[in-house]
Amino acid sequence: MEKQQQLYRTAFGLALFTIFYNVAEGIISTYLGFEDESLALFGFGTDSFIEVISGLGIAHMILRIRKNPESNRDNFERTALRITGTAFYLLVMGLVATSLYNIWIGHRPLTTFWGVVISLISILIMWILVWWKRKVGNQLHSAPILADANCTLVCVYMSIILLISSGIYEFFRVPYIDSLGTLGLAYFAFKEGKECFEKAKSDKHCCCA
Repeated sequence: MEKQQQLYRTAFGLALFTIFYNVAEGIISTYLGFEDESLALFGFGTDSFIEVISGLGIAHMILRIRKNPESNRDNFERTALRITGTAFYLLVMGLVATSLYNIWIGHRPLTTFWGVVISLISILIMWILVWWKRKVGNQLHSAPILADANCTLVCVYMSIILLISSGIYEFFRVPYIDSLGTLGLAYFAFKEGKECFEKAKSDKHCCCA
């Protein structure tokens, strides 16, 4: 019993770390994305802020299942999912419209160096979180925690897209690659938004990963 409680404390700690990390990543990425005129990096940072809302729901979920592993989602979690889903859809519309406009006018970032740096850091941190959350989820036989680990894996995919688009532009100056990378981020943001609304309507713990 004590080991189980320790595992739940670890899961809650990982949820809190995810929240604080996304806050820091969001602030740094949106600032540098704006300064460097990199839409992909700015969009990546905005996505991080939305992940914070999702993270609050996850932290609340862990406290709930710690008390009663068989309990279903409550109103707080469903509301957090709907808000997160709406924010993702708004982000998608903004990213798609702006990236298409940038392609139309031939806009290019000043640099995408920080996109490369931030994406590499994010890939490393998120992979560690995925591994740790899966370890805890398997030990607790907890479908919700394992689903959260899979959702964290989506952040790895988005970081890889940022790394590829930023790296190609930084080293080869390929036109429009920053905007194309932004459209890739919009694709995953749309999937995450759809997933949020689906989970808000049910008690399933699946994830788009």
